[in-house]
Amino acid sequence: MIGKKRENIFFLLHWILIRLFRILCCSVCFNESILDMAATYEPKNILITGAAGFIASHVCNRLIRNYPHYKIVVLDKLDYCSNLKNLLPSKSSPNFKFIKGDIESADLVNFILLSESIDTIMHFAAQTHVDNSFGNSLEFTKNNIYGTHVLLEACKVTGQIRRFIHVSTDEVYGETDEDAVVGNHEASQLLPTNPYSATKAGAEMLVMAYGCSYGLPVITTRGNNVYGPNQFPEKMIPKFILLAMKGKPLPIHGDGSNVRSYLYCEDVAEAFEVILHRGEVGHVYNVGTTKERRVIDVAREMCKLFSLNPDTHIKFVENRPFNDQRYFLDDQKLKNLGWFERTSWEEGLKKTMEWYVNNPDWWGDVSGALVPHPRMLMVPGIERKFDGPDTSNSASSFAVNDSNADGRVVPVTTDSPLTQKPALKFLIYGRTGWIGGLLGKICEKQGIPFQYGRGRLEERSQLLADIQTVKPTHVFNAAGVTGRPNVDWCETNKPETIRTNVAGTLTLADVCREHGLLMMNYATGCIFEYDAAHPLGSGIGFKEEDKPNFTGSFYSKAKAMVEELMQEYDNVCTLRVRMPISSDLSNPRNFITKISCYNKVVDIPNSVTILDELLPISIEMAKRNCRGIWNFTNPGVVSHNEVLEMYKNYIDPKFNWVNFTLEEQAKVIVAPRSNNEMDASKLKNEFPELLPIKESLIKYVFEPNKKLIAGEV
Repeated sequence: MIGKKRENIFFLLHWILIRLFRILCCSVCFNESILDMAATYEPKNILITGAAGFIASHVCNRLIRNYPHYKIVVLDKLDYCSNLKNLLPSKSSPNFKFIKGDIESADLVNFILLSESIDTIMHFAAQTHVDNSFGNSLEFTKNNIYGTHVLLEACKVTGQIRRFIHVSTDEVYGETDEDAVVGNHEASQLLPTNPYSATKAGAEMLVMAYGCSYGLPVITTRGNNVYGPNQFPEKMIPKFILLAMKGKPLPIHGDGSNVRSYLYCEDVAEAFEVILHRGEVGHVYNVGTTKERRVIDVAREMCKLFSLNPDTHIKFVENRPFNDQRYFLDDQKLKNLGWFERTSWEEGLKKTMEWYVNNPDWWGDVSGALVPHPRMLMVPGIERKFDGPDTSNSASSFAVNDSNADGRVVPVTTDSPLTQKPALKFLIYGRTGWIGGLLGKICEKQGIPFQYGRGRLEERSQLLADIQTVKPTHVFNAAGVTGRPNVDWCETNKPETIRTNVAGTLTLADVCREHGLLMMNYATGCIFEYDAAHPLGSGIGFKEEDKPNFTGSFYSKAKAMVEELMQEYDNVCTLRVRMPISSDLSNPRNFITKISCYNKVVDIPNSVTILDELLPISIEMAKRNCRGIWNFTNPGVVSHNEVLEMYKNYIDPKFNWVNFTLEEQAKVIVAPRSNNEMDASKLKNEFPELLPIKESLIKYVFEPNKKLIAGEV
């Protein structure tokens, strides 16, 4: 008894010291917020990550409904537990915009923050299911820690964020003592016990560090379990409802004595509304309830709602590797802001049950989620779309970075026998990249089986595992480092650039050679610059056999180096891509998208690659077993001004731009840029139908976008 009292006294002193320390930190790191503590924060342009998921969709819909003067931009990669239908209430609102993409893409995140003038981020995107974290913990580290880090770094670089609300979980506190009468408060020690909560705690540390080191205006929330309509049924309550609807047993991990607290989704959405407007920078807020329930009791209530016998419809299954007995939060700090729980457990459960009964097919086939221990990260996700013909909100929305094909093999025909060996089967590296993503779409359209590689290029054993698993006929390498947000990044990250662009590419070529596989390698033509033998405006382009002469950037140096070494491999087809352009004018990597956003541009003729025309040709080249080096551009050159003039004529009549010289450009970039004309006669001889650059631009880029815009007016 005496020992317990000493322990409690020690805990109290520990808590007081932590509070004093945090108060001091806040006075140093967030001094500007102290002046605003009584003020209500008013955002203008909010980025909500992961808003096609459960909780964030309710927050998004609420903000759209209550604040029509806020612009809400949603960024979601549409993972297995996301559903665009969750955002249907917001779809038709003029202040809503959906962007399909991954928070791990630094280029994309930077582009969105700048192009949408984002001043507020509400960061919900995360892998959240504990069972999945036991089966694929590295994916949780990538999504929850690295993804958060990308967002924070973008906030630091752009310098325009006035609030960064990071959504964490009560599980970072670890297990609460069974006899504790006071819940974990915001200064309690973080003691995560599973891979999921560990990654969320790690992300929190980054958020706190960016707040202290860079003065980023951060707020962190830690929430109890949430339930309600739209929730993916890997979580307990919707899983129990769907199983009970079918009269199937409800699986209970262990003995069901674990205690949890549950909040209804609309109450949680209101909590985020309050924190957004009244939360203090540098603070943490618990979003919870003191009302607790044992898992076994929840299962019994569910049986009662569906008139099932709990003795026959509750099934005890193997427990998780570790299953915290109890999470208990002190939510007084949030209540001090004016929030309180409105929905009783009985009312919320009734609403939730009615929603699932009325929407049994909302998620499609979820049989994999209804098992006792789902591993949904082990299977490919399914993109679920808005009802209707379009998947985004008219002209104001766009989709990028389609990464849903990871691990997916697309059959040649639906009725072909499973045992039949396909004539073609592609292994593609660069799943999250622009070209890699487009290759997957082309393969789907052409009915070519393909699979994205999982291994890192520099890890030989991982590449061998991919080849042994997939058994491809061809390998396509669209992976590589181009810089974040541009090639200037490579100047200060030379080892990383070498590791991927040189060592990784050579390793893949060598592994492919070992297995007798042709490797299609998407390289670059940014290894040349106009010179005396190839003067600007002469029409004399660099040929495949010419030696690189541009050494202005480390990116180009590394690419020239690996190209020379790759010539020793007779199983490689090297495709020199230049200033790639596609019909997707919303893609931040598109050359047109880039220069149309610049304040000033140079005006120099260059060779260009129109991906809509040339990527299908690269697949045909693989079929023809083409090898060696190929200038992979459309014939001719086009200048920056000519491209922007087309953009003005076809897309935006009000668009204007300003030119500057190479000397002026050199003052605002770290490394010089390559400018050249490449001789595409070799490619033209192989594919006589290949269009000159300006004709290709009109046919594949500007005409389709003109029709798209006309159809939206």
